[in-house]
Amino acid sequence: MMRDQRTARSHSPEAAVTIHDLWFQYDGARASVLNGLTTAITPRAVTAILGPNGVGKTTLLNLLLGWLRPSRGTLRIFGRPLEELTRREMGQTLSLLPQEEHIPFEYSVEQYVLLGRTPYLSPLAAPSPSDREAARHALTTVGLNEHIGTPVTEISGGERQLVMLARSLAQSPQILLMDEPTSHLDLSNKRRLAGLVRSLTTGGTTVVFTTHDPEFAAVCADELLLVCDGSLLARGPIPETMTAPLLSRLFGIPVSVTTVDGAPVVRW
Repeated sequence: MMRDQRTARSHSPEAAVTIHDLWFQYDGARASVLNGLTTAITPRAVTAILGPNGVGKTTLLNLLLGWLRPSRGTLRIFGRPLEELTRREMGQTLSLLPQEEHIPFEYSVEQYVLLGRTPYLSPLAAPSPSDREAARHALTTVGLNEHIGTPVTEISGGERQLVMLARSLAQSPQILLMDEPTSHLDLSNKRRLAGLVRSLTTGGTTVVFTTHDPEFAAVCADELLLVCDGSLLARGPIPETMTAPLLSRLFGIPVSVTTVDGAPVVRW
């Protein structure tokens, strides 16, 4: 394991993320998007933030990244107030896999994944052999090493999503944030992603992803955060939170939950 990865793993066993009384309202909006949200994210585990569109899931990720400022409340990353982290520390601690991203240049797949090494480079410094090794290892992890020289514009939407994940993995984050990661994936790539997500925690990474897909959350997550109207409806392991009453309340429609081969199946 490379030097920066060893450093990234040396943190205390406290909550990866602590959120207390978090409020957020966009300028000019009549109502808050987040309304006093209080919760915590377990380290070295997979947490799914589950809820319908428009309840503040993506806003919460943007607040965790420091891209938005809360109207009120506090955010801590491994016990440290978010505002105390430098930009370099933020880049070495958190990484985001967005739903989609416009790529303005003709990057090859390798060049694009190497962007994940930016938090470890000095200004204007070129990637080192160890940076290239990290990028190629990330591409091998997502199963796309054969596309290393292919322009990103020439691969499929599903492959591009996996290349974006490789860029995040090359960043060696302590916390990987993913915003609706299955939005462009077919069933085969969903299965691949589920396996990748589960494997990351064995290396010490904390994974947090937003989704409105209960069954994908059930396959991947150790814990669920059910977010409804900007507030926390429930938090806990899958058996306690993936229930018909809670999901019916969360989505505002009658929902039933059955178990097939040990996994919950949601019907509406």
